[in-house]
Amino acid sequence: MNNVATESDQGFMQLALDQARQAAFAGEVPVGAVVIKDGKVLATGRNAPIGEHDPTAHAEIVALREAARLLGNYRLDGCEMYVTLEPCAMCSGAMLHSRLKRVVFGAADPKTGAAGSVLNLFSNDALNHHTRIEGGLLAQECAAVLQAFFKDKRIGQGLQKQTQHPLRDDALRTPDARFQGLPGYPWQPHYCSDLSTLQGLRLHYLDEGPADAPLTYLCLHGSPSWSYLYRKMIPVLLQTGQRVVAPDLIGFGRSDKPKKETAHSFSFHRQVLLELIERLDLQRVVLVVHGWGGLLGLTLPMAAPRRFQGVFAMNTTLPPNEEAPSASGFETWQVWCEKNPAFNIAQHMVRECHYLSADEREAYVAPFPNQGFRAGIRAVPQMFVDLTHSANKSLCSATRAFWGTQWTGRSMVAFGLQDPIFGTNEMGNLARSIRGCGVPVGVPESGHLLPECDEQLAQRAVRFFMESA
Repeated sequence: MNNVATESDQGFMQLALDQARQAAFAGEVPVGAVVIKDGKVLATGRNAPIGEHDPTAHAEIVALREAARLLGNYRLDGCEMYVTLEPCAMCSGAMLHSRLKRVVFGAADPKTGAAGSVLNLFSNDALNHHTRIEGGLLAQECAAVLQAFFKDKRIGQGLQKQTQHPLRDDALRTPDARFQGLPGYPWQPHYCSDLSTLQGLRLHYLDEGPADAPLTYLCLHGSPSWSYLYRKMIPVLLQTGQRVVAPDLIGFGRSDKPKKETAHSFSFHRQVLLELIERLDLQRVVLVVHGWGGLLGLTLPMAAPRRFQGVFAMNTTLPPNEEAPSASGFETWQVWCEKNPAFNIAQHMVRECHYLSADEREAYVAPFPNQGFRAGIRAVPQMFVDLTHSANKSLCSATRAFWGTQWTGRSMVAFGLQDPIFGTNEMGNLARSIRGCGVPVGVPESGHLLPECDEQLAQRAVRFFMESA
């Protein structure tokens, strides 16, 4: 780099790497880009020439077009770009024409790089605009994504077959017998282990309803719950001809459970979900999130905004940042878990929802035969701390900026009035942070486990989101 990289620089390049990994998963050369204005993410882009049948659809061009559209101006004065690979001549020319203030790239491109490797368009004194160029930020990480992609191409490894899911030595797998006959949970399991971030871990997800449904509801659970949480909502959604996808996070439900808590991080779980969305090619998505699943899930739509059409958030909140540093509900949960690392799951769930039957309580316990299976439960509360670290500040700020200024879909926020963790004030703050969101829906008789309440809330959500289908 010409200058010393700041923490913000590194955070923005990590967002560009998110885009590059998504490009790789779509079969495109993995290059990603983000455009920044006033320290906030304005637009993102990833390579898409193959999918778009467009030779100009490089990550930089995609990001520039979106930024210009949002600003209503083909000149991007004051904007900066972070891109994982040194730009080619086409993209360099577009950057100069758009009047970018600064471009930061990761890996050098010795074959087509036009910012110093093959030629340097940015150093031409005859041009009437000069964009500052800096290279080498997170160069090893950016290069590694490219090298892995082309290695697979060269040696013809491709993806593993869907039917092969060997258990890793550092993970546990809950016996299938523990999931037999669970009340209200009749759906067939689906598995994948070939997402690049999984590194062979087996991920379980439900996938019900037609692939071409008007809407796809992506339902994300928190901790210590799993996809069983949505068993009462799923039939209501399916009755109207919609599709429902409900994954179990790694460490939960029918998914594999790494033995060590260090296997879990916020970025790991987020990237797995982004790759699953790409793998299933989810379109017209209504994001349904609850509890800790919201803290994670609400960071997803900004990575692929065209896939998302709605959000239904229950008893959760957005990641914290400098403007909104507190997320008291998650802080309370984190402290409680630290004091009670071996808490009784069945007793905890009935405290959160007093009308759970004994069989339903035991269903929540089913994925965890003993403490060895609970590394994910112990690790998840610490992920709130992850988000307060400098490396994630850009992600948190970008998430809040996206929901506050860029979100264009329909939004519904609901909470249980008996919830001791997320109250009226916190849920009101969430609703006000989401562009176009109305007043939160308070459910009088429900506590924290809002998806466990009667069918009326699900029916209300169906009517609300069908208006946009």
